[in-house]
Amino acid sequence: MSAGDPRPVRVDDWLVYLESLHPRAIAMGLERVRAVMGRLDIRIDVPVFTIAGTNGKGSTSAMLEAVLRAAGYRTGLYQSPHLLRYHERVRIDGREVGDDDLLRAFDAVEDARVSGGAVVPLTYFEFGTLAALWLYARAGLDALVLEVGLGGRLDAVNAIDADVAIVTSIDLDHTEWLGTTRESIGREKAGVFRAGRAAICGDPDPPSSVAEVAARTGARLLVAGRDFAGTPEGRQWRYRGPGGDRYGLPLPALPGAFQVGNAACVIAALDAIRDRLPVSSGALRAGLVAVELAGRFQVLPGRPTRVLDVAHNPQAARTLAATLGEMGYHARTIAVLGMLGDKDIGGVIDALRGRVDRWHVATLPPPRGADASALAGALERAGVAVSDIVRHDDVPAAWHAAVGAAGETDRIVAFGSFLTVAAVLAVERAATNRPERL
Repeated sequence: MSAGDPRPVRVDDWLVYLESLHPRAIAMGLERVRAVMGRLDIRIDVPVFTIAGTNGKGSTSAMLEAVLRAAGYRTGLYQSPHLLRYHERVRIDGREVGDDDLLRAFDAVEDARVSGGAVVPLTYFEFGTLAALWLYARAGLDALVLEVGLGGRLDAVNAIDADVAIVTSIDLDHTEWLGTTRESIGREKAGVFRAGRAAICGDPDPPSSVAEVAARTGARLLVAGRDFAGTPEGRQWRYRGPGGDRYGLPLPALPGAFQVGNAACVIAALDAIRDRLPVSSGALRAGLVAVELAGRFQVLPGRPTRVLDVAHNPQAARTLAATLGEMGYHARTIAVLGMLGDKDIGGVIDALRGRVDRWHVATLPPPRGADASALAGALERAGVAVSDIVRHDDVPAAWHAAVGAAGETDRIVAFGSFLTVAAVLAVERAATNRPERL
């Protein structure tokens, strides 16, 4: 803080400040965002892709950005949460925004928030979303990709009308805000659909609420397996859809057979808007093989094999287990697990119990983090032997212990939360940047 101005002057200080602006970390609703967006006069005049879904949002968003950039378009990409630093959330033309841009945007949003009438209380996510939109509106973009933070209908990014909306998958997560059934969750996620515009559903068995929302809204619904599909064929895959069939496509650079389904959503979305954003077959192929996304079955270089995945709900854990099964032989699999206490810890453990030989469980920070004892108890109730469970005070301690205990033919998989993966990446980055002793 400066002496004459109570506002923060560094990005990290701003982020602390943002956490104090609303009494709740999550407060669903668009009224506050729309009020401040009107004061900011934010106008997005380029095609917008909005991506919702229980799992697969990040991968699908990253693929869309990669393909559009390969086609020569200047893109904006908004994703959350971040792993190592806030700037990861806001990308323009393939690059994270810098401190100066974020500071200008935060100042603009704060000016609008406190002026023009009543002061508007914004959550951390709402404030950050408005700052990102303010930057995108001034960036000279050709296309904008927005990843939903939570749900869809009442998420801050839904203040912008999507030209193409994608719902990747629908399963139980965030039930305290979205409801306790797939029907209620599907209804919330389908809230990003817009009248007369394409609505892509990557879940081949969506709850009926998705079609009901599309019909009520007047959106043009396309469902995976019915209206479009991606089919693996060895080291390639084939797409069929209303925009035409494509053969001999390269597998996405993101690991896991399931990524073909996300890539099929990308093609369906691009076909739906090809009159405004034409993409050649060459650009599609180039984007699929160039895409990168940290923390989604990310394999670190070197031995032993080390895998990082943010899987934090049963559906994501089942996908992680299947992808681990696609890897080659490893003598043992050693897990580093850290989770938030409000997640389905038992469901995640059940999905991966058969793939893991030894568990290193770690306490995540309060107030939401589960402690190691709670994780160990859940493992014991799932039938894991006490001798195969090691408790740690934090993720770095668990990671160091797992690496120290692993042989060259073993593999280590760290999962359960973005916080878990972020902590491991921070440890690995520090080790990489550590100067060698002479």
